[in-house]
Amino acid sequence: MLFKKNSNLKKGFNFNMRKTSNMNKLSEKSIFLSIVILFSISLILTPLNGYAEEIDVKSVGIQETSIITFTNNGIKDVKIFRIWLSQDANFQSFKTEKGWIGEKNQQGVIVFSSSEPIKENQSVKFGIKTDKPNPVINWKGIDKINSVIDTGVITTAEIEGVNQNPQINSNNGIRDTDGEIFSDSTFKIIPDKPNPGSTIRIAGEKFGASQVFDFYINAKKIGSFDTDNQGNFITTMKIPENEIQDRVDFKIKNNQGEEKILSLRIGNNENRYNESINSKITLEGISSIIHRGEQLQITGTGSPSTSLILEIKDPFQKIVNSRTAKVDSTGNWKLDSNINIPFDIPFGKYTITTSDGRNQNLKYFTIETDKTILINPTKIMFEVGEVIKFNGTAVPNQLIELTLEDNLGNEKLSDILKVNESGFIELEYATTENDDEEGTWTLISTQNEIKEFTYVGYGQNPTIPVNLEFNKMNYKMSEEAIISFIGKPSDVLKMMIINPTGSINGDEILIKLQEDGRAKYELKLTGYASGIYTAVIQKGNNQSSEQFSVGLQSSSGPIDVKTTQTSYIQGERMLIIGSTGPNALLKVDLVNPNGMKIKSLDVPSNSNGAFTIDNLKIPSNAVSGKWKINVISGSNSDTVEFEVNASNDKGIIVNIGETIKIPGFGNSINIEIIAQQKTTITMEVFDSNNNQVSQTLTCTPTAEFKCQILWTIPKELNPGTYKIKISDSINSIEKAIDID
Repeated sequence: MLFKKNSNLKKGFNFNMRKTSNMNKLSEKSIFLSIVILFSISLILTPLNGYAEEIDVKSVGIQETSIITFTNNGIKDVKIFRIWLSQDANFQSFKTEKGWIGEKNQQGVIVFSSSEPIKENQSVKFGIKTDKPNPVINWKGIDKINSVIDTGVITTAEIEGVNQNPQINSNNGIRDTDGEIFSDSTFKIIPDKPNPGSTIRIAGEKFGASQVFDFYINAKKIGSFDTDNQGNFITTMKIPENEIQDRVDFKIKNNQGEEKILSLRIGNNENRYNESINSKITLEGISSIIHRGEQLQITGTGSPSTSLILEIKDPFQKIVNSRTAKVDSTGNWKLDSNINIPFDIPFGKYTITTSDGRNQNLKYFTIETDKTILINPTKIMFEVGEVIKFNGTAVPNQLIELTLEDNLGNEKLSDILKVNESGFIELEYATTENDDEEGTWTLISTQNEIKEFTYVGYGQNPTIPVNLEFNKMNYKMSEEAIISFIGKPSDVLKMMIINPTGSINGDEILIKLQEDGRAKYELKLTGYASGIYTAVIQKGNNQSSEQFSVGLQSSSGPIDVKTTQTSYIQGERMLIIGSTGPNALLKVDLVNPNGMKIKSLDVPSNSNGAFTIDNLKIPSNAVSGKWKINVISGSNSDTVEFEVNASNDKGIIVNIGETIKIPGFGNSINIEIIAQQKTTITMEVFDSNNNQVSQTLTCTPTAEFKCQILWTIPKELNPGTYKIKISDSINSIEKAIDID
């Protein structure tokens, strides 16, 4: 019921009003009754406004309980409201209108949202309880595309307390006993269908200010009360047990015989709820072990027609989630929406408390990991020049691929390892100041087709980047591609599809991440031509992409595959090129000398039939010997073999190529070098008497610690065995070479 001012209220409702002596004697029960009816009445009392223009905000309250009213004065629909308190106050609980849900996050912000946003000139109310009275509330109004419409700060204004059947023994402190009743004076009974013998609440407005009135049921006087200095009142009365008529008149009278009448139907005792019965609160939908990313659908039982507050506390007894629920007339209740367990929530033992103010249910559950791969950095951020370290666990006795990328997506470290019997894994990367890019780095761990992302900060605190992954590589034109996204919770991402010709296919697609930072999207492929596509996802300056193919055939025609080198060393990356039929899907396997598949890939050929593989790497602990690459498509296949050699313990690896003749220069030898650091490499050549026979040559390693030196053999050099010495600032290695 909405109360409005009349001409008798021109004095205004001052939120800093002084209490009368009668108000100073309010009981704790009166304060409780005021809190209960805050959602039943709203006083438009000229409260303090926020700083908004698009959204008007008012907040009124009694002690720690406040009612916030948001009114949309703009043209944009408002879908989400966020509220948070100043640093010296905390939320205890909250209540929403029907159709809205609320959730308090770990930062102490309550987020109210609804599938039906409020439109222009519409309003919505929320109730909050805080640990301090009359809090200062910060707020934001957000539209359906997650853009801020308006923001501001509101001060909660205190309203008068409750008069509960005060005893009127004299006129001391009462300015007027006439009890003025005006044409627009109104009152209401709560509940609107009371039972005989029950206690009712009576709320009214626009009566004479600070005056005494009598309350009647039909012709029987039940009690008296007085109004506040604005002519408003809230009081309680008890209906006699023998008042059994089907309909009665509730009356407010003054001493001049004037009255206001409200006629209501009296309920029967058969339907009356006995408030002395305390029904036990039960809770279902919580198991003893819960995993990150799960959704909890919570239901239970309680005392009929009561309200419940449900709170979840973390292992440090901090409230991480707070919800409200209404028990129906049959004693059943359920939460309006599921509780999402975030993917970044700490592991440990949690408590969930459900209370109706008299009864309480307490349960415990433990959040554990359901991941088979659990690898984390040893600290959240590493300083420039530090060694970045990871450790964790994976499935024992199986291969795992680890790839470390910087904030630009450049690969800094990659390896395939066999996990030992304990399942424990360690990984280190030595960073280089002024060379490695600062930002959020990503460790991608892949084992048994399960992929996990781990983020760490280099030179700055990490943020959650955006990533996407397809459920498979190739799709039929009649299928839908299922794409999984991960990023910052509630972010809105933009996705573009780049077709085989390099242009954008269709319109941009907006992806809204859930509260756990994840989302799935089903991309319809109807109308897509055969070929290789790229999905690009963007959020601000962050971008990620992934390739997928449509309509590729599993039978390609003849296959020709080659490696760019005939031998590799442990930990070296490979480049493989080949040709086959156009738009074909190829299965590529890296196989060690024991016949074990180390890695398998699905690789497409382009419209010309060419294919390139640059994401295969020899494991750092690879077995020395003859390895091979198998490429298969339908009944067609091809194999290329190559040697893998052990790396040198001294930290420098040298591969001496064949002698080639370069016109105008003579015979030359290409020498490939892999170092452990990015300092200058020197090469010297000595004869059998240790005399240097050629000038000193140098090269500088690339980002992958590789460099090449082309040594032209001096024409005057006699045939024989010579010694090549390769050195950096720390290590040195010597190799023998025969000159014919």
